[in-house]
Formats: sequence, structure tokens, C-alpha cells
Amino acid sequence: MTENIPRKLPRITIDQKKCTVPFLCKRCLQICPDAVFRVQRVLEREERLRELDPRVDGNYVLSAPRPDKCAMCNLCLDSCPADAITIEL
Repeated sequence: MTENIPRKLPRITIDQKKCTVPFLCKRCLQICPDAVFRVQRVLEREERLRELDPRVDGNYVLSAPRPDKCAMCNLCLDSCPADAITIEL
């Protein structure tokens, strides 16, 4: 018989002031074996019929919508050139 023991999820924090152009870097996206990270548009900056430039600071932001998938391998921490990601348990 297996018991469902609740697993404590890691808290993944991304400093948006350090990670300004995630679309150009993408290192954490490429190295994460569990696909925890995602890059998304900032909707407040979006204009109708105009594409947002991924090279402009703040047009896109990095998020970690799947902390339940994080294996805490810390590959993202090691690969981030801006030191913008922190993981706490």
C-alpha cells in the first residue's frame, strides 16, 4: 500500500530586473529537463497588429508556472548568466 505523502513544492523566484531579455537568452528554458520555465508577452505593452520586439527590455518575462515539476537539479541556476533565478524549498 502506498501513501500519498504531500510533497513540498520549491519556490522558484525570478528577478525580472536581472532577467530583462529572456527571449534572447533562453538558457534556463533549454537546460531545464522538466520544462518548468516559460517566456510570455507582457500584455500591457502589446499594441494591436504590432509584434513585440524580443530584444527590448520588459516586452517578455520569464516565469516558472510548473514548480511541481521541478526536480531541484539547479541546472537553471548554473546556466543563468544574470543570476536571476533562486530556488528555495
